[in-house]
Amino acid sequence: MDAIKMIEERRSVRKFKNEKVDRETMKEIVSISRWAPSWGNFQVARYTLVDNQETIKRLATDGVDGFVYNINTLKEAKGVAVLSFVKGKSGKLEGDDYATSKANVWEVFDAGIACQTFCLAAHAKGVGTCVMGVINDVSIAEIVDLPEEETVAALIVYGYEDGDHAKPTPRKDVNEILRFVGE
Repeated sequence: MDAIKMIEERRSVRKFKNEKVDRETMKEIVSISRWAPSWGNFQVARYTLVDNQETIKRLATDGVDGFVYNINTLKEAKGVAVLSFVKGKSGKLEGDDYATSKANVWEVFDAGIACQTFCLAAHAKGVGTCVMGVINDVSIAEIVDLPEEETVAALIVYGYEDGDHAKPTPRKDVNEILRFVGE
């Protein structure tokens, strides 16, 4: 799939068919996702895939702080990726000191790049995704038994889209978001 077309056509999918995405396809998606760039090539992103309905139900009840929109999406989900990252690496060059004033914010930046790469890889494989930001990272980490050195960045619901592909929402004109400095 052409990269530009893929970027323009990828949508957040919240309605899925009653069909699990097979684990081999998800392994391929994660394999592609591992090419996401990261600070110092530390590759801090981790993917915990959940396709067990009881665990997904628990994520819906205990992992999204009662946010109804996410609860309703999770109720229909056949798969959820818990995107996490290894703490204390991104943003550092050597030793324990951070290299910029952004400090550990680079962890989240790296997770964001990994998240978008995962969603685009899934789209290229015919799998829809929706990133959930209203989450309880502590509860989710407990539910999926996340290693102590990791923290949850996002939940990504995935599956085969049910219904027509959503039309794009309006985008700001490029002149509203672009500026040049200098001549």
